[in-house]
Amino acid sequence: MNKRFDFDKEKTKSFDYLIGTDEAGRGPGAGPVFAAAVCFNNYNKSLIKELEYLNDSKRLTEKTREELYEIIIKNSIYSIHQGSIEEIERLNILRTSLLTMKKACNDVISKLKTNNIIVIVDGNKKIPDFTYNQEAIIKGDFKSASIAAASILAKVSRDRFMKELDRKYPQYLWAENKGYMTKSHLDAVDKYGLTKWHRRKFFEKHFEKAQQLSLL
Repeated sequence: MNKRFDFDKEKTKSFDYLIGTDEAGRGPGAGPVFAAAVCFNNYNKSLIKELEYLNDSKRLTEKTREELYEIIIKNSIYSIHQGSIEEIERLNILRTSLLTMKKACNDVISKLKTNNIIVIVDGNKKIPDFTYNQEAIIKGDFKSASIAAASILAKVSRDRFMKELDRKYPQYLWAENKGYMTKSHLDAVDKYGLTKWHRRKFFEKHFEKAQQLSLL
């Protein structure tokens, strides 16, 4: 666990603060994309011990993610944003994800009261039109404590959102599939159609395939 904080500490050497950012929900066919930014501005041995299981959110159980979520928000400067369905349809999912990360980072930076910061972004893409120092870190949610924390905040927030949507649209099983295009989700779309929460462009190939099959 210390290695992830050590990674961040090494990256922070020439800066006052480091911010890690990540997103959740690029792949699903329904629901917003969520992004979070996290700055551990004052961590110590006790906090590192509490965050012993901090890791890429996808490698953790839902229970562990929920527990770590509470610890992270109490011990960091953080921000969580949504990228809307409209933005995803207009800009595409990658650009929307990066824009949403930018908003979250700017929120955190405004609370730090210094521009001498570095932002580390999970993946191989940097945030466009961003005036602050930044670095893209491939598999950053596995290497960095701050990025891992951001991945957890984004993932937990999005999962909670999809569970709320599930109450309004139970036929799509979003509490279970979180909007991913599982067979049960696609079957429900075929039966009930698309809602305002679906990313319509994501379903173009599915409908094309269905149309082709109907012509056979």
